[in-house]
Amino acid sequence: MEDIGLMVNTRLWFWDKTTAVRQMFRVATRVSALLTVGLLLALSFSACVSSDGPSGTRSGTDGSRKFDLVIANGRVIDPETGLDAVRHIGIENGAIVALSETGLDISDDGLLVDAGQLVVAPGFIDLHAHGQDFESNRYQAMDGVTTALELEVGVFPVDRWYEARAGEGLINYGASVSHQGARVRAMRSAFASANSDGTFSLGESGDDTLYRAASDGEMSRLKDFMQQGLRAGGIGFGFGLSYTPGVSHRELLQLFQVAAAFEVPSFVHLRSTRDFAHGGPLAPFQEVIANAVSTGAALHIVHMNSTSGTRAEEALALIRGAREHGVDVTTEAYPYTAGASLIESPLFDNWEDRVTSAYRTLQWVNTGERLTPETFTAYRQEGGWVIMHGRSEATNEWIVSQSDVIVASDGIPFSAGRAHPRGAGTFSRVLGHYVRDRGALSLIDAIRKMTVLPAQRLETVVPEMKQKGRIQVGSDADLTIFDPATIIDRATYEDPDQYSAGISHVIVAGTFVVRDGTLQEEARPGRPLRGRHLVP
Repeated sequence: MEDIGLMVNTRLWFWDKTTAVRQMFRVATRVSALLTVGLLLALSFSACVSSDGPSGTRSGTDGSRKFDLVIANGRVIDPETGLDAVRHIGIENGAIVALSETGLDISDDGLLVDAGQLVVAPGFIDLHAHGQDFESNRYQAMDGVTTALELEVGVFPVDRWYEARAGEGLINYGASVSHQGARVRAMRSAFASANSDGTFSLGESGDDTLYRAASDGEMSRLKDFMQQGLRAGGIGFGFGLSYTPGVSHRELLQLFQVAAAFEVPSFVHLRSTRDFAHGGPLAPFQEVIANAVSTGAALHIVHMNSTSGTRAEEALALIRGAREHGVDVTTEAYPYTAGASLIESPLFDNWEDRVTSAYRTLQWVNTGERLTPETFTAYRQEGGWVIMHGRSEATNEWIVSQSDVIVASDGIPFSAGRAHPRGAGTFSRVLGHYVRDRGALSLIDAIRKMTVLPAQRLETVVPEMKQKGRIQVGSDADLTIFDPATIIDRATYEDPDQYSAGISHVIVAGTFVVRDGTLQEEARPGRPLRGRHLVP
């Protein structure tokens, strides 16, 4: 501190002015250096004793923290922060509590998993999963899914649906309020009792309430039912407009107004193109975007690849343009060129006069056979799932590669037998075929479309989603660990009930549901995700 004393010494006034200035600069530099060293020491000490620092807790033989579960040496990818590096993850009580560049210790009864050569990603979030049963969940878990939600068609009654699944979740689950389910009850359909427990339904063509407009009294009851569903925990509204052709533009607009008042999103399967005399494939997109603009409601358009057809680039430009002008609108796609639906539903009305070659695009799920006019008629009376072929792979790859199109499966239930392969292989197909084999998009971008993007879509209505879709200290320990060199879908249209390859471990709330590539049949860590709504 001699230099500081010199600064105040009276002899300073007799020095050469230049010498004094130089001396003062040297003193200031030394003081600044001392302060910088002190600050760095303080930060280093803080990082060593806190689990909340950028490198997490440092553990060892010095009595520092130990963990229930450690995922070591994995290539950790967190799309929100851009992290893509080897890290060690400490997990306790279902949450990530440490993220470290150095090794972490486990507790006496803890577990260490070496993830060397593997990618550690946030658990995949599927916004569009109709297979809300244990059998379907098995295929989803083996595809890396940790949260599967029924948001397109939704469920009704909502409370019964959640009650039936309490304590039985292999993975996390949740649902929107089904417009169709509420509508058939509001209009007193004879078919309403068919799914009185809230199970999946697309309706039957013999139900007249699907084809006629709602009266004023029926609209009033419908609004009440939809609001009851939100108060029971429904995650927004689910619309399957192709399956309810009687819905008027007025009805849809009024329900968007209700959604806006509750500040919840609407998840929409667009109206069929045939319902617009001259609009073509873009008209269904324009209808719902206009409703979102005029009401302020949030909008999510499901499976744009099966709706937009050859006009995909224009349809996505519409969505992007609306978003740039402040409209809260998102979309999704699955990585297959064929769709699927129930043959008895209104979607197949007026098929009887089509040419024979059109029926060959339809594949009966139970047998794998292609249909003829005769088998179409027979199976339509019987009822069941049919796969619809015919879309362009070039267009499909372009959609899958777009950074703002969320990955979602539209997987149909396996509980009734065979299903579409997208319920078993969607996420592995994107990572194996489109990322590794085709190079259509980067690994981190694909993971972002499966994790943080769907989480962000729901955060305003499901607060728990702020802790999902990420690998950060404080995030839920929902993780998918896979081999990027071998991951691939194995399910096919002819043999759909095949688990994906390359998924090593899947963890839900700190509990393994897949371990060393094997499904953990007795695990039930899945938890319900419910909406938390503004009540007008």
